[in-house]
Amino acid sequence: MNEMIKTDDVYYEYITQDENDIVVQAVKGVSMSIKLGQFVVVLGRNGSGKSTLARLLNGLLIPRKGTVIIDGIDTHNDELIWEVRKTLGLVLQNPDNQIVATTVEEDVAFGPENLGVPPVQIRSKVDESLKVVGMEEYVDYSPHMLSGGQKQRIAIAGILAMEPKCIVLDEATSMLDPHGRKEVMAVLKNLNKAKGITIVLITHHMEEAVDADRVMVMESGRLALKGTPEQIFENVEEIRRAGLDVPQVTALAYNLRKSGIMIDKLPLNLNEMVKIIEDILNRRGKAGNLISPYNGVKKIDHDAAETIINVRNLSHVYMQGSAFEQKALNDINLTVKKGEILGIIGQTGSGKSTLVQHFNGILKATSGTIDVDGLKAEGKDIKELRKKVGLIFQYPEHQLFEETVYKDIIFGLTRQGMKEDEMKERVLHVIDILGISPDLLEKSPFELSGGQKRRVAIAGVLVMEPKVLVLDEPTAGLDPQGSLEVFNILTKLNKQNGTTVIIISHNMEEIAEFCERVVVMHKGNLVLCDTTSNIFSRYEELRNYNLDIPKITELFRVFQSSSAQSLQTILTVDEAQKYITAMINSDSGGAK
Repeated sequence: MNEMIKTDDVYYEYITQDENDIVVQAVKGVSMSIKLGQFVVVLGRNGSGKSTLARLLNGLLIPRKGTVIIDGIDTHNDELIWEVRKTLGLVLQNPDNQIVATTVEEDVAFGPENLGVPPVQIRSKVDESLKVVGMEEYVDYSPHMLSGGQKQRIAIAGILAMEPKCIVLDEATSMLDPHGRKEVMAVLKNLNKAKGITIVLITHHMEEAVDADRVMVMESGRLALKGTPEQIFENVEEIRRAGLDVPQVTALAYNLRKSGIMIDKLPLNLNEMVKIIEDILNRRGKAGNLISPYNGVKKIDHDAAETIINVRNLSHVYMQGSAFEQKALNDINLTVKKGEILGIIGQTGSGKSTLVQHFNGILKATSGTIDVDGLKAEGKDIKELRKKVGLIFQYPEHQLFEETVYKDIIFGLTRQGMKEDEMKERVLHVIDILGISPDLLEKSPFELSGGQKRRVAIAGVLVMEPKVLVLDEPTAGLDPQGSLEVFNILTKLNKQNGTTVIIISHNMEEIAEFCERVVVMHKGNLVLCDTTSNIFSRYEELRNYNLDIPKITELFRVFQSSSAQSLQTILTVDEAQKYITAMINSDSGGAK
C-alpha cells in the first residue's frame, strides 16, 4: 500500500507570545505515516495542534522544521503546492471561512472550475456532490440564507466535487444534526471504501472513531497515542487525562469492570455491549430478569413552577413578500418555566435558532406574541428585554470584538452607564464562576483558545445578570473536557442563581445528561415538548424527525427489545450502571 501522507519530525510555531513572551509551538516533532485508502481519525483537546496539523497537510502552512510529503510531493516545493492542494482537500470547521460564491451551485462548482474541468462534467459533479450531502434542493439558494449545519454540508460538497485522493476534515461534522452527521459519515465511508479516497477526520465525537482503520491522539502539539480503535479506547484513563473521553458503551463497560464485574475486552459498539450484558446476566442466572429495581431520576413538577417565557401562536417569515420568502416558524406555542434547564433539539434548519432569537427581540414575530417575565417581546423596551434574556450565539468569536477580554466583558454594562467600580466587581464575580483567569483580562480575546472564547462570550452575557440564558450550540467544536466544563458552569448558574437555561444542541448525550425538559422542532413546527425521559423514549417519532437518541438509551432499547415488559428509559452512563448493578443484585445478595 502506497503512502498518501508522511510527516517527519514536523514542527510549527505561531508568532504569538504567551504570558512569558515565549513563542507558542503548535506542533512539536510529529512523525506519522498514512497509507493510501486508509480511514484515520485524529482526536485531541482544543489547542492540541489538530487544526494546525490539518493545514500543514494541505500546504496552507509550511513546517518550520521537518517535512510533510503528500502523495510523494514535499509541501516545501512551491512549484508543486497546487498539486498538493489538488490531491488533498481540506474541509474547515467553520464553513463561513470556506464559502466564496453567491449561490450554492456556484460555490460547489468553484473548485472544479479552477481545476479546468469541462462545464458538462462540472454540472454532474455539482449535482452528485449536493445529492450525497442531502442539499440538492438548495442549489439556487444563497449560502448566507442557510443554517450553520447546512453551510457545512455545502463546504463538504465543494471538496467532494474536486474528487481529491485524500480529504482532511477539521471538525467538519461539529455543526451537523445527528442525521446529518450520520449521512456525512456514510458518505465518507463510501468514498473511502468504494473509491479508495484516503480520509483523515479530526473530530471530538468519539463514536466517529470506532470504525476507523487507525486513531491518533494529539496532546500539547505532540502525537501522544496511535493505534487501532480497540487499542486506543482500551486506555480509558490515559484518554481522559488527555481531556477526551471514550464512547458511552465503552465508558459503561469500564465502570462495570471497575466495580468488580469481569469484562475482558472493552466494547466499541452497541452489539458488543449487549452481548457483554447478556453474558453478565447469564453468569449470574439473571438472563430472564429484565426488570431492575433502579427507578431512575426524580420527577420534576413543572406545572407548579412559575412561567418566565410564554410563547403564543408565534410565526416568522423570512424575506416576506420576496421570491425567497421562507416560513421558518409556524404557530409555535411554548411555556418556559422559571429555573428550569430546557433543551431544544431538531434537524438542521428546523427553526431552533429562529425561535430563541425572538426571546430577546433580535427577531420580531410575523404574528403571535412572546411574553418574557412580564415584558412583551414585541414592545418598545428592547433594552429591558435584553437585560432579562442573554443570548450566546453558535460562534462565540462573532460576539468578541474589543481590544481586551475585560473591555469585551463590560461592553454591555458600559451601555447602561454603570460605574467602573461596580463593573469590576461584577466582572471578577463572573470570571470566578466561569473559571477565567484574571491574567487573561488584559489579553486580546482573539489570542484565546476556542474554549476560552466560549467562556468570555458567556461572561459578557452573565455580567448583565439575565434571568434567562439562551445558548445556541454552546459546546459545538469543543473537546469533551471543555464541553463538560461549560455544562458544569450552566448547571452551577441554574442551581445557585436560579438562572433559567435554554440550550440548543445536536448532542443528544448532553441534552439527556443536563436538561429537565426537551422541545423538538421539525420544519418550523414545535412537534414535541415533554420531560427528557419521555422524549427519548419516543424513538420511532424522533427517527421520523431525523433525530437520534443517546447511545446509552439506544443500547437499552436494543437490550430490552426481547422483553414484553414496559421498561424505563435510561439516559446516562451512570443510570445504566445503576440499572445493571441493581438487576444483578436483586434477590442474589450481590454475588458477582
